Amino acid sequence: MYTFRGSVQTKTGKFKPTLTEAISAVEKNYGYFALMSNDIKDPLEALALYRLKDLVEKAFHNLKERLSMRRTSVSSEQNLEGKLFVQFLALIYLSYISKAMSDQKLYKTMTMHELLDELDIIECFGYPGHKLHFGEITKKQKYLYATLGVEDPSLV
Repeated sequence: MYTFRGSVQTKTGKFKPTLTEAISAVEKNYGYFALMSNDIKDPLEALALYRLKDLVEKAFHNLKERLSMRRTSVSSEQNLEGKLFVQFLALIYLSYISKAMSDQKLYKTMTMHELLDELDIIECFGYPGHKLHFGEITKKQKYLYATLGVEDPSLV
């Protein structure tokens, strides 16, 4: 908790601020932070690398929650290697989706979690020896597929 002590300098001199003025004085610095590095000299590059850390943390969250890697639940080392390989492929897809969303400025309207939730409700039915059948694909889902540069499943 921040405690405001002292006075505030104004054009007319110093004065003891009210609670609201003290809060405003402290809030003017919200949103600022410092990044220090021994290696990176360019501030924009440092900020970009710092933000990539968030992407990695979200990827691990996706592994644990969305991709069921909280517990491996395998009976052999071969099964574990297969599951890890599938998880690795899934992270590659998540990375592609993140870059595509960034390039197409989709992050202004939705999060990756919201996008995945929107596309997750498409149902797929398969019968041995027959073509896959997909449930109804909404206009929004078709728009998202087109925006991401991926053919929607009903056209495949």
